[in-house]
Formats: sequence, structure tokens, C-alpha cells
Amino acid sequence: MVSFSDPFRLEIIDLMMDGEVCVCDIMKLTNLSQSRISYHIKILKEAGLISDRQEGRWVYYSLNKESLFLIKEWITSLTDYSSNRKRCCE
Repeated sequence: MVSFSDPFRLEIIDLMMDGEVCVCDIMKLTNLSQSRISYHIKILKEAGLISDRQEGRWVYYSLNKESLFLIKEWITSLTDYSSNRKRCCE
């Protein structure tokens, strides 16, 4: 989950919680350069965490809720496994 390892990517994900955003919106809200945002967007897209759609010359990005749901299920299963697991020395 390298995608979650950077605070800027987490901030970008957080911005998408309310819906679609374009790079210009992210630039205004984060004070990051367009090239830096594009780098982080690329990583998030490759991880399947966000998707995009083009409207004219603008590209809008949004969360891939199905992927986030699968991650949530995976984390829940890890938590359940961890709490139900017997220790070797008990």
C-alpha cells in the first residue's frame, strides 16, 4: 500500500471524499505544483484508488469506491484475524 504512504496522496484522497476534483482544484487547495500533483495522481491511478474522466480539456478525478471498499474489507479481515489468533506461547 505504497499509495497510502505519502501525506500528499492522503490529502488528495481526502479532497475527493466530497466528489470529483480537477488538478486545478487540488492546486488551489494544497499549494502543490501541477507536476507534483500529476505524479501523485499517477500513483493513485496505478493503484486503482482513483479514476478519471475527461470533459473537454479538463480531467476530473474521483475515488474508486469499489477499491476502497475492498481495502476496508481486507483491513477488517486482518484485524479480525489478529484478534482471534492464539498466541504461540499461551
